[in-house]
Parts: sequence; C-alpha cells; structure tokens
Amino acid sequence: MISLKPMNHEEFKQYISYAIEDYAKDKIASGNWSEDEAIDLSRESFERLLPNGEKTENNHLSSIFHDDILVGMIWISQKTPNEGFIYDFVIFEQYQGQGYGKKAMKEAEIIAKQLGMNKIGLNVFGHNKIARGLYEKMGYEITNITMAKTI
Repeated sequence: MISLKPMNHEEFKQYISYAIEDYAKDKIASGNWSEDEAIDLSRESFERLLPNGEKTENNHLSSIFHDDILVGMIWISQKTPNEGFIYDFVIFEQYQGQGYGKKAMKEAEIIAKQLGMNKIGLNVFGHNKIARGLYEKMGYEITNITMAKTI
C-alpha cells in the first residue's frame, strides 16, 4: 500500500540535499546550466521557492511510503485556490519500476482535490523519458515544448 504523509524535519533534510543535487544534474543534462554554476543556481532556486524550508502554507511536501518503507518524495504547490503544480516527484532508484510512481501520483491527486485543486501542472525534462511516459499514462497532456540544438 502506498501512502503520502507530510514530511517531517529529518525527511525534509534528506529530501532537500538530494533535490538540490538532482535538479542541478537535470539542468546540466538539459543544457540549461554549466557544471560550474549548477549547484549554486539549484540551491538558489530551492531557497526562492521554499524560503522557510518545509514550513510553508502553499507548499505540500510529502514523503511517499510503501507500508512503512520510505520510497520517495513529492512536492505539490498550490499556485491558486484551484490549481496546483508538482515541483518535484521522486521514487528512489532502488524502488523504481515497481508501480510506486503511478500509485503515488494517484494519491497526490486525491490530496490535491481535498485541498480544492481541480488542475495540476508539472514540468518534466525532455531527457527523462521514464517520467514522461508515466505522466502521459496518468493523463497529463503537453502544454508547452521548448526545443534546442547545439550547433
């Protein structure tokens, strides 16, 4: 059984450390940032979006559990009373490919509806084909596409 629970302080510390590094890697892989600047820019992004850490009114940071085992994290921000945005979603590598992602997304949608949201957006890096496939299976539709070519 998959359940989402509000992150506690220790889980948040584990998450933010992982998330800053992971976001920097994705921005490098997508060609948006250089290796030299990526960690600093990633840290700045998280500090801007979560200025008070895990204590925030419109950001819902949840730990994803399979039974009592922590398998991932999800961050949903309530942008307006009716709309949310998933800033981050991760199933830890050792738990990927076991259906936890799909079940966690369904649980996140239930929580979003309980909070009054009727629409959720997200961003996915083009190189992340597994995540793109999951989101498409879950009914998410492409709203924008940014393309680039190295010449």
